Amino acid sequence: MDRLKRRSFLKRAGVMAASCVLPTGTTLGARSPMEHRDYTSRVPRYHFAGTLQEQQAQLEENLLMLRFIESRQEMARDPYRPIYHFVNPEGRLNDPNGLCFWKGRWHLFFQARPPEDARWHWGHAVSEDLIHWRDLPYAIYPHPEEQCYSGSVFVEEERAIAMYHGRSLGNMVAISCDPLLLNWEKVTGDTVIPLRHEGRYHHFLSSETLPYRVYDPCIWKRAGFYYSLSGSVDYSGPGGRPVLAEFLFRSKNLADWDFLHQFVEDNVFTRVGDDGACPYFWPIADRHILLFFSHTSGAQYLLGDYDTQRDKFLATSHGRFNFGSVSPGGVHAPSATPDGKGGVIAIFNMKSGTSAKRADGIMTLPRRLTLTGKDALGVAPVGDIASLRREPQRIGATKLPANKEILLPAIRGNTMEISAMIDAGNARMVELNVLRSPNREEFTRIALFKNCDVTSRFMPPQRKLSSVTLDTARASQSSGAFSRPPETASIQLAPDEPFELRVFIDRSVVEVFVSGRQCLALRVYPMREDSKGVSVVARGGQAELKHLNAYQMRSIWS
Repeated sequence: MDRLKRRSFLKRAGVMAASCVLPTGTTLGARSPMEHRDYTSRVPRYHFAGTLQEQQAQLEENLLMLRFIESRQEMARDPYRPIYHFVNPEGRLNDPNGLCFWKGRWHLFFQARPPEDARWHWGHAVSEDLIHWRDLPYAIYPHPEEQCYSGSVFVEEERAIAMYHGRSLGNMVAISCDPLLLNWEKVTGDTVIPLRHEGRYHHFLSSETLPYRVYDPCIWKRAGFYYSLSGSVDYSGPGGRPVLAEFLFRSKNLADWDFLHQFVEDNVFTRVGDDGACPYFWPIADRHILLFFSHTSGAQYLLGDYDTQRDKFLATSHGRFNFGSVSPGGVHAPSATPDGKGGVIAIFNMKSGTSAKRADGIMTLPRRLTLTGKDALGVAPVGDIASLRREPQRIGATKLPANKEILLPAIRGNTMEISAMIDAGNARMVELNVLRSPNREEFTRIALFKNCDVTSRFMPPQRKLSSVTLDTARASQSSGAFSRPPETASIQLAPDEPFELRVFIDRSVVEVFVSGRQCLALRVYPMREDSKGVSVVARGGQAELKHLNAYQMRSIWS
């Protein structure tokens, strides 16, 4: 066992509420004598009081908050900027981090680059319903690390613990205990799991002296110990190529960490070249799920069992959250936390799909992940979506003759929720087209294929797979909108089971939830003002639209 000898004290940064519970065995003291460059952020940093009432009053007059309000008003003019998906109030947005529930509120952190210091800080927003978000000041600032990269937050009764990757140093721990998690203090004032060689940043390089690599961490607690995964790669694949690795560490006090071993066993699911970035390891029902992001093949998960005697995760199944390239316009990295009811709440950022710097980096709607079988994952949107709905429209049962496109003139818009039930009948494929211009110059296609996945042609009828495709090839006539192959995901439906769709359209976002078991999402950039129509068509046979409900959606920032 490789012991990481670390000094156990906290750097006094002037932003910590006095009531915080410090790690066992730590004392307040001076900064670590280790020599580092001065990476102090140029972004204004504020100390906040220890009560909710005082913090709310301080936020009303805080200069950063006023700046965020002005920035949101200015950027709202962008016709591609979503109105009910979270978007950074200023500048770029990258990985979501540290989604958690603290003192009755949901907290979302994310990598943000402030305009006066274009290095990654942790941005921060809070919500009471997972839909309406309120901006908060930047939470974690770089220094002594060069930048604040991805990580997670573990909530204890008296404090929240953030563990994240500090570029140029290694993995860091910070704690907060105030009502809105505004004040954060870094344990030891330095890295707690360092890189191999001081001053060199090489988390993916082959190990020279240590049996682990340091990158994005997650953190949890069991049996009196804190555990952490550092997501990276191991060069044990065919021909020495990289394969996914999650390195497991353990600590009693958050400052001194032991390296244990690689965590995942029986992983025959991921590809050669995948890495395990942005890991989130949580219980789900009576099993466990490991969400992660691969820079080569996107956001994924492993389901399995946690062997607590050996501290190993035994993977038994695998799935994906995107079904094509991450860029352009695809789902990127996850952040996740237990919902307290046996499920897991997950949110992802989405990459831009245009050459213009417009709405560059957004979050998906939060999703609730549940087990629908031993190795089957359910996925559904979560939060108070109903509060956004207005102007309801309904279409009842409608026969869909073969090869005839049916326009739905009452259903129009580019900020909508659509729920529909479609019986594919004997049609080879049924299409639901959204963001459609009158003559189909632009449209986004959602294609449903019942029991026709070629990989399941030898299965009995009750086990055959269906497919859902989200195709943006003709979504935009703009020369600045990047093209990409469609996303196609498999889903298992019973022989007579219809497709149940929930489609969320938010200017440049289309998210499609299918029968509570699958979700696809892409960015789109229609250029025409009249690309707001909806149609449905059955190809090669007859089908039936059982019903369709549509709502216009309110802005979460009003």
